[in-house]
Amino acid sequence: MSLIHCPECGNEVSTEAVACPNCGRPLAAPAPTIQRRVIVAEPRDDGFPKWVIAPIAILGIVVIFLLIAITRNNEDEANRTVNVNLATQRRTAEPRDAARDTSPPNRIDVPSSSTTVNPPAPPPSAPAPSYPSSTTTVPPSSAQTVPVDRASVVIDAKIATGAGAIQSVKNEKFYLLDKDLDAILADADLEPIEGNSLADSFGLAVLYPDRYGDFRRDALAAISKHIKYNATTGGDGRAAIKNVEPDSYYLFGITKAKNAFAVWSAPVSITAGENKLNLQPARLNEIAN
Repeated sequence: MSLIHCPECGNEVSTEAVACPNCGRPLAAPAPTIQRRVIVAEPRDDGFPKWVIAPIAILGIVVIFLLIAITRNNEDEANRTVNVNLATQRRTAEPRDAARDTSPPNRIDVPSSSTTVNPPAPPPSAPAPSYPSSTTTVPPSSAQTVPVDRASVVIDAKIATGAGAIQSVKNEKFYLLDKDLDAILADADLEPIEGNSLADSFGLAVLYPDRYGDFRRDALAAISKHIKYNATTGGDGRAAIKNVEPDSYYLFGITKAKNAFAVWSAPVSITAGENKLNLQPARLNEIAN
């Protein structure tokens, strides 16, 4: 153990003593030695240097401008291509229009469908009802512009009376069907009337709707599903149908006068351009009362 001398009495005292045992003077403990260590902070690594942000931003702006320039060039090229295509189509259509104007219209003679009709058995009291015909008139238009890939159809319908006079069929509808009339009525499971054909049976049902109302109703419902185009004749017996798709159709029409009727049902082939359907005069089937 270390010893020190008491400053008061000079007695030797242990360094660990709090006071001098001889004189009682308190002894101050020696001040501990403080060692100072300098701690150097290690530099932090953020993982992404800030100086890189500026070059990336500049590069992004350059890329955006390049994309805008490329898109604008593509739009200009597309517009140029559309203009060239339109100009080519116009030049191509001109000679076709010229050829269409000079070509004669397609003329089709449609035979009449007149046959011998068996008169129906008269009911106990059956006054012949009046059958109102359509009054809508579609005048023919011979000077019309027809698209190159479409067709126009003019129907000229006439009937022959019992006395042999030829008359125009006025204010009657004519139809272009996608199926033959007899086949349509047969598919509807309709039975012929009085041994007549299905087409003439339909004529009888139109002439006598009070007797054959069921047949007339079912026949009209079946025919309506196959109508592609229709038109009504004017005072001159002509009807015009525009914008017809060239194809094969079945012409159908019916007219009545007092106790007689006539039915047209024939296949026709419609070509692009103008088509004229001349219906040969159909003889009226007169029914004895």
